[in-house]
Amino acid sequence: MTGEEYIESIRDGREVFIYGDKVDDVTTHPAFRNSVRMTARLYDALHDPDQQKVLTAPTDTGNNSFTHPFFRTPRSSADLFADRDAIAAWARMTYGWMGRSPDYKAAFLGTLGANSDFYEPFADNARRWYTESQEKVLYWNHAIINPPVDRDRNPDEVKDIFIHVEEERDDGLIVSGAKVVATGSAITNYNFIAHYGLPIKKREFALVCTVPMGAPGMKLICRHSYAQNASSPFDYPLSSRFDENDTIFILDKVKIPWENVFIYGDAEKASTFFPGSGFLHRFTFHGVTRLAVKLDFIAGLLMKGVEATGTKDFRGIQTRVGEVIGWRNMFWALSDAMAAKPDEWIDGAVLPHLDYGLAYRWFMTVGYPRVREIIMQDLGSGLIYLPSHADDFKSPEIRPYLDQYVRGSNGIEAVDRVKLMKLIWDSIGSEFGGRHELYERNYSGNHEGVRAEMLFAAQQSGAAASMTGFAEQCMAEYDLDGWTVPDLINPDKLR
Repeated sequence: MTGEEYIESIRDGREVFIYGDKVDDVTTHPAFRNSVRMTARLYDALHDPDQQKVLTAPTDTGNNSFTHPFFRTPRSSADLFADRDAIAAWARMTYGWMGRSPDYKAAFLGTLGANSDFYEPFADNARRWYTESQEKVLYWNHAIINPPVDRDRNPDEVKDIFIHVEEERDDGLIVSGAKVVATGSAITNYNFIAHYGLPIKKREFALVCTVPMGAPGMKLICRHSYAQNASSPFDYPLSSRFDENDTIFILDKVKIPWENVFIYGDAEKASTFFPGSGFLHRFTFHGVTRLAVKLDFIAGLLMKGVEATGTKDFRGIQTRVGEVIGWRNMFWALSDAMAAKPDEWIDGAVLPHLDYGLAYRWFMTVGYPRVREIIMQDLGSGLIYLPSHADDFKSPEIRPYLDQYVRGSNGIEAVDRVKLMKLIWDSIGSEFGGRHELYERNYSGNHEGVRAEMLFAAQQSGAAASMTGFAEQCMAEYDLDGWTVPDLINPDKLR
């Protein structure tokens, strides 16, 4: 799709609600219109000859066209680096602030060609969606987490809330229930429904499928809009165009045609979809790359911020700016390593290295809050020593005072200092900025799960046994009587 074709594709009568009203057209509504247009930029870039070398690759579907590389099956480390570079190039166009850009769900869609047999008896559906999503670069969101309701109960016991099949028909399934939080869903083409969490046991809950966003019976009830409430681009330059509105995602007797089903009725397969599909390897690869780009941007803001406050040469400030750069470097290194050391997969396909992806899932829960903390403590009152609105600079009465008393250090004029500090505040202090810390903390799972799953993965791969065996090798070299190996000399008797 081109940008304009993407915009037209989401004018489909979808039922989106915000502030008590049903949205007539998400492409023109102030809560969504600029996020739509930032997404359209991504699609237009695929058609820009100056960017196609990095952003596109030939399709492998036989249609002799091109696609975003991450939508294809990678078969080498070189393919993964091409995927990574394309992910990063798109992320730079949103400065790292749109985590659910169209290539995010390619983390799943790009697995469907090599891994189609996993979805038997719906393997043909997987193959068809692999082809269609690659050729069109379709924009999917996902909803895979159950709402924060009755979490002390088995998922199969919360039928009044959780997604489940109400009826099986010849032409499909009738599905009802809710998911959380369907980030960005209001401006996408399709939703992907799956399960992540405690294992499910009952057939009607064992569902992995996709549904178009205009499907009758789908309701999106949006949270507060940062974009709609942004008073001006000068005051809220991120909120006003990168708000991926999160939604209460509800299906009310929605028909899912059989051709849109990937898993149904197989509780074990539905419960193990997350690691078994290849999605876990790939979404962490996308996530760490996008976060690395975001930290490039944030580190740049911090360096400009301490220059504006006149503290850039303070030793303590330098150490903490260095810490932020260290976090940035680590995430880029993990992205490099995931591509450089791929995991072999199916019929010559490869996946980004999982161990490093799991490490990213944990470190981001510590690193991103720490970066935000550093900015807040080292820029301090500079982030609120600001006029209320861009219009204040247009007031003849107060402009002279602003120019004199709100200027920056090192020759930075007041309007430029305020512009910078408002951008930094929007990144870490506004509702948009606060939501992004919550987002990064929970982006790839709950804070306990992302730690425990590193252990489970090590146990499954044999790495845990290798580590304990390494420790046991050391312990085997001595006992109560001294060294058990011939090349070491026992100490003299103490008595």
